[in-house]
Amino acid sequence: MKSAIRLLVPGVLALIALTAAWAAQPAATPAAAAAADEPAKKADEPAKAADLAGSYKVDGVHSSNVFRIKHLDTAYFYGRFNDCDGEFTLDPADPDKCRFDSRLKVVSVDTANSGRDDHLRSEEYFDAEKHPHITFKSKSAKKAGGSALEVSGDLTLRGVTKPLTATVELTGSGKGFRGEFRAGWETTFTIKRSDFGMTAGQGALSDDVRITISVEGIKS
Repeated sequence: MKSAIRLLVPGVLALIALTAAWAAQPAATPAAAAAADEPAKKADEPAKAADLAGSYKVDGVHSSNVFRIKHLDTAYFYGRFNDCDGEFTLDPADPDKCRFDSRLKVVSVDTANSGRDDHLRSEEYFDAEKHPHITFKSKSAKKAGGSALEVSGDLTLRGVTKPLTATVELTGSGKGFRGEFRAGWETTFTIKRSDFGMTAGQGALSDDVRITISVEGIKS
């Protein structure tokens, strides 16, 4: 028994020494851990940029087009266009090559009230029969900090075309369930509906309309 104890003691002492040495090492700080990860992140950036660059077709099922207007200067209510399509081109290395072409189908306007939706489709408002689409076609793009772009182009509504500049944020990218590559972007801007000949309901409805476009596209 004594001989067995004598054999075990050196091993136990060695284990205690190793544990003490490990505990004495300083713990890695968050800053140090981030610095260690930085080379790997930088190595991934060119590959991600190369994946992102290219042309995309808008996936209308996973895109949203929402507008907000004020009623009786009291409360905001919201509506959306359920049917959209378009194309866009991304190039992180050369933002000037980025292009955004979006179309909303006016008849798909949806405010959760069928009577109001029919009224909005009438010639008093969107005049869907004569002007079935709202379109935006970009003319230029430049970096605006971080993942954002400043995009300028033409917005056409009710047959009237006006220049528009908006900040477009690139919201993400990745592969879909079938291996297809996807990318997304979003922009919010405000227009005056009277600029496009939509003057009905003045006083009851605000002139300012805020629009949010959130798009997901599939790489061609």
